[in-house]
Amino acid sequence: MSDALTALCPLDGRYQKTGAKLAKYFSEQALILYRLRVMHRWLVTLVGQRGVPTPELTAEQHEKLTDLGNSFEAADCVIVKKIETEGYGAYKRTNHDVKACEFYLRILLEDAGLGMLCEWVHFSCTSEDVNNVAYMLMLHRGVSILVDSTTAISEEITIMSSDHAGLAMLARTHGQPATPTTFGKEMSVFERRIDLLITRLMDVRISVKWNGASGNYNAANAALPHIAWQTLAEGFCTMIVEKNERIDFNTHTTQIEPHDSYAELFDLLTQLNTVLIGFNQDIWRYVSDDWLVQKAVEGEVGSSAMPHKVNPIDFENAEGNLGIANALLGHMARKLPISRLQRDLSDSTVERNFGMALGYCLLGYEAILRGLRKLSPNEAKIGAALAEHPEVLTEAYQTILRSVNYPNAYDALKGLARGKKITLEDLHAFVHSLDVPQFVKQQMLALTPETYLGIAPELARQKLFT
Repeated sequence: MSDALTALCPLDGRYQKTGAKLAKYFSEQALILYRLRVMHRWLVTLVGQRGVPTPELTAEQHEKLTDLGNSFEAADCVIVKKIETEGYGAYKRTNHDVKACEFYLRILLEDAGLGMLCEWVHFSCTSEDVNNVAYMLMLHRGVSILVDSTTAISEEITIMSSDHAGLAMLARTHGQPATPTTFGKEMSVFERRIDLLITRLMDVRISVKWNGASGNYNAANAALPHIAWQTLAEGFCTMIVEKNERIDFNTHTTQIEPHDSYAELFDLLTQLNTVLIGFNQDIWRYVSDDWLVQKAVEGEVGSSAMPHKVNPIDFENAEGNLGIANALLGHMARKLPISRLQRDLSDSTVERNFGMALGYCLLGYEAILRGLRKLSPNEAKIGAALAEHPEVLTEAYQTILRSVNYPNAYDALKGLARGKKITLEDLHAFVHSLDVPQFVKQQMLALTPETYLGIAPELARQKLFT
């Protein structure tokens, strides 16, 4: 608890339970572990590549080399950090995080009796080869958590849209009473928007490179010109991802992969968050109007002064955190694709904050989910609000009259209703005064605000994916 109370960032303090779900992918420890795994896999790839003159290994040595990559843990990261910041054993302080990983792998190889492979650790690589592949893996796995969370939100909204597909509700455009809709149909609008964005998130491809200090395989080609380095590098990057993770191998880069795919990913998350902020604000208004009722949680305090309050805090919390997420994601999307000449280091410190941006996304998503599970429509209030505004039928009336060529139908209804408080009886009296066939009058008189719904109930039940 003391660590939570003294943490600088709320993700590591007040919200550490949520933050921990992403810390396994975006903490500095996680970054070190991913770097070690990537560097180890590259060494294994070189050892297994025909034409690369690595020392021949016995079956037992091969097994030891393979096992090495399956045993990285937190204790390894502590030593890597020591090599970087103060030195360890025979290695002096590097003040370079990736070089510290290389030196630590050399230590492990020596300890395993595989010292003959030390010169092949980080062979022909630059730090950014290791970093960009590590970050690709981290992002894929972090985004999968966000997808799970937003899918749960979509499922809750789907239940609302299906259960209340026919619940007639006053629509508001410009904040004013408008053509009726149903609560379920309005929920289904958000459901489909969220589902489309989740689908795009699941299809995200992150670009990677593995081509050396200036992107030309200079050192690799100078040392071993007979190796098809581009083919080998692409195969390595393709092999290192899990089945559902998609990459594009970028053949044309500077020292760094240009990060355009990061910008695409972060813009997509920003768009999803923006949809959810809009959803929060609509839900907040429905709660404010008492159209949605929140279940009170036993023991929870709504206001320090007003005992009756059940505030929509989950949706307010989500709105604030998604706003922070979008500010971070927006900066990352605008900054990361820009690097001076063949590289500068300004991207590195930004990349270290990926976890913070995604963490604020997750905070928002989990708050929305909590809030949704406490909501239920107040059908009586929703119905009463609609019944108070029979003037919404004027759109139907003037359109029906137009369909039989009644002259100036719109103006006739405008004169009756615009800016006035009218009743259903006023509308019926208007209908009876019209010089139109009886079937037209019956068509108009049969309408009520509760039945003037178009195909809203059917739209609420239509699903994007079946």
